[in-house]
Amino acid sequence: MKEITRINHIGLRVKDLNTSRAFYEKLGFIFIAGPVGPEPVAIMEHPSGVNINFILNADTACTENVLMDTPEKNTGYTHIALEVTSAESALKIVKELGIAITGEVEFEGAKFFFIRDPDKNVIEFHQPSNS
Repeated sequence: MKEITRINHIGLRVKDLNTSRAFYEKLGFIFIAGPVGPEPVAIMEHPSGVNINFILNADTACTENVLMDTPEKNTGYTHIALEVTSAESALKIVKELGIAITGEVEFEGAKFFFIRDPDKNVIEFHQPSNS
């Protein structure tokens, strides 16, 4: 469909706004608004234009990511990938922030690594190959 121009936002269900907000602020996201609406939702945006809507109704008893941490391979979005100019630089910053790295890969010139947010949502930092 030619009318689609870009991704407008990513929706993440989270347990606690303050915890999620503090985590994403470490990554450079800026708090915009919230909680608002019937769900409710809070909005953060990165200067690059990446917008995240936190849906503030997660089950606080849930301790695993049902898409990534169970043997069953459930359907659904498994992660977000944030493109970076330098995976090496981003990796250094993330480590300095004390955020655990859950995986690192280099494949056909592309470099990427993974982290988890406080609700175990997977975030990939992706540096495309130069080709």
